[in-house]
Amino acid sequence: MKAKNAETPDSSSAAEIIKWLIAFALLAAAVVGNHVYDDMSVVIRAAGVIVLIAGALGVTALTTKGKAAIDFARESRMEIRKVVWPTRQEATQTTLIVLAVCVVMALILWGIDGIMVRLVAFATGI
Repeated sequence: MKAKNAETPDSSSAAEIIKWLIAFALLAAAVVGNHVYDDMSVVIRAAGVIVLIAGALGVTALTTKGKAAIDFARESRMEIRKVVWPTRQEATQTTLIVLAVCVVMALILWGIDGIMVRLVAFATGI
């Protein structure tokens, strides 16, 4: 894990707040613009929403938390590359074993339920 820097001065936190406000403003503009311009073509509105969302993501990526999220995504991608995935045959065999165990357990529980119903009916005289 990488060492974290100490808290940044107030000017940086003010810049962070401004970046977040810009990102939220862009998202709000996407929602409001899509509603206000509902008489325009859907393609144009969708393109506008996509551009505004991309802009909001771009501004968010410049924040401290955005950079941390991008670093986390990169590290996660590297970890996924290290995973040894099962072969098709192993996945199929494991799936069949799980299904078989589920069926056996369902039959066992069905049988126990039937016995319990008969015992309760016998005990209550129904």
